Amino acid sequence: MNGQPISGASVRAGRGGRGGAGLLALVLGALLLLVTACGGGASDKGDGGKGKNDGGKVENAASQAVVTIAPKDGAKSVATSGALKVSAAKGKLTTVTVQDDKGTAIEGKVSADGATWEPSQHLAGSTKYKVHAVAKDADGRESAKDTSFTTLVPKNTFIGHYTPEDGSTVGVGMPVSINFTRGITNPEAVEKAIKVTAEPSVPVEGHWFGNDRLDFRPEKYWAAGTKVTIKLNLDGVEGREGVYGEQVKTVSFTVGRSQVSTVDAKSHRMKVVRDGKQIKDIPITAGAPSTTTYNGQMVISEKYKMTRMNGATVGFGGEYDIKDVSHAMRLSNSGTFVHGNYWASSGTFGSANVSHGCVGLRDVRGGYSKTTPAAWFFNNSLIGDVVIVQNSQDKQISPENGLNGWNMSWADWTK
Repeated sequence: MNGQPISGASVRAGRGGRGGAGLLALVLGALLLLVTACGGGASDKGDGGKGKNDGGKVENAASQAVVTIAPKDGAKSVATSGALKVSAAKGKLTTVTVQDDKGTAIEGKVSADGATWEPSQHLAGSTKYKVHAVAKDADGRESAKDTSFTTLVPKNTFIGHYTPEDGSTVGVGMPVSINFTRGITNPEAVEKAIKVTAEPSVPVEGHWFGNDRLDFRPEKYWAAGTKVTIKLNLDGVEGREGVYGEQVKTVSFTVGRSQVSTVDAKSHRMKVVRDGKQIKDIPITAGAPSTTTYNGQMVISEKYKMTRMNGATVGFGGEYDIKDVSHAMRLSNSGTFVHGNYWASSGTFGSANVSHGCVGLRDVRGGYSKTTPAAWFFNNSLIGDVVIVQNSQDKQISPENGLNGWNMSWADWTK
C-alpha cells in the first residue's frame, strides 16, 4: 500500500459509506467558516448597518453637549448679583442645582430653549457655593459639570429696622415699616429681597418714603385675624454702591380685632367702633384754633403709660413741659398723640379745643384711675389701631408722618 496515490485512500474510505461523507462535510464547513470570518456575511448586516466600517454611530460615544459655568471653578470674591450663569452648547440644560455650604438651595430658572440658567435671587456675601449642572445632547446623552466659588466679603453693610415686633398682635391699620441704616440707591433690588405675605391672602405692596424707609400695606385695612409674615433676605443685596445687606430674618405678627376710632374736632367727640359696632362715645379736646390737629387716618405707633411732653421738641419753644402725661399713644412723628389730660377742667372735654394739636381725654394726675376715659381708651387700644380725625381746621397729615400711609390712594401707593 506504500506508494499508492492519496486518491486511492479516498476511494477506499468511500467504500465504507459514512466515513467519506463525514470528512467531506468537515472540509466544506471549515472553508465556509473561513469565508464568513474574512469577508462578512448576512449575519453582519443583521445589526442594522451600525458597524464601524459602514459609517454608523457608535453606541457609547461621548455627549456632544458642553456645559459652561460662570464664575470659574475656585473663583474668589465673586459678585453677589450678575456673576452666576450656567449655559449649554450643543444641548439643553436638564438639571442645575446651586447650594451654599449649609445646603440651602438657590432658586433659578432655565430659559425656554434650555440654553441658559440664571438665579432668580441674589447670592449671600462671604459664602461658598457649589454648582452642579447637567445637559443632554440631541441623542439624549448627558454631560455634567461641577464647580464651586466664594462670594465677596462686604466692607460696608446695612440692615433694616422693622416694625411691628415679631410675634406681636396689632390693630388693622398696622403697616410693615422698615427703616434702613444706610440710604438706598438701588431700591428695586432691596424691595425684591423683602417678601410680605398674608393669610388669608391679600395683595400687599411696598412704597418708599425717601431712600431709607420702605412700608408695605394692603389696599384696605387688614382683616381681623390675618397672619402676616415678613421675610428679609437682605444678605448680599447691594443697596448702594459698595454697601451690602447682611440680614436674613423672618418676622410674623397677627392682626387682632378691628378697632377704628373717629375724632370729630367740630363736635369734640370720639366714637370707637370695634368689629363694626360702636362701643364708646368719648368727649375729647382737640387742637386749639392756633395749633390745630391734623386731619386724616392715623395709626397708633407707640404706647406710654407715662411720658414727658416738651414743646421744645416739636417746635413750640417753652410753651409747655409736662413731665407726667399719662396714657399717651403716638399718632405721628411730629408729636401728635391721643393722651390723658389732667390739667384741663372736666367741662373742657366735649365742648372746646384747647390742645397744641393732640387729642386729649379726661384723666387724673398720675393716671392711677382705671375708670377715666383716657385709661379706658389706653387699655382698650392696640398698636396699629386707627384713629381718624375729621372736621379740623388743618390739612391732612402727610403719609410719611408716622405710620400713616393710608392717607395715600392705592394708585399713588403702587406707582
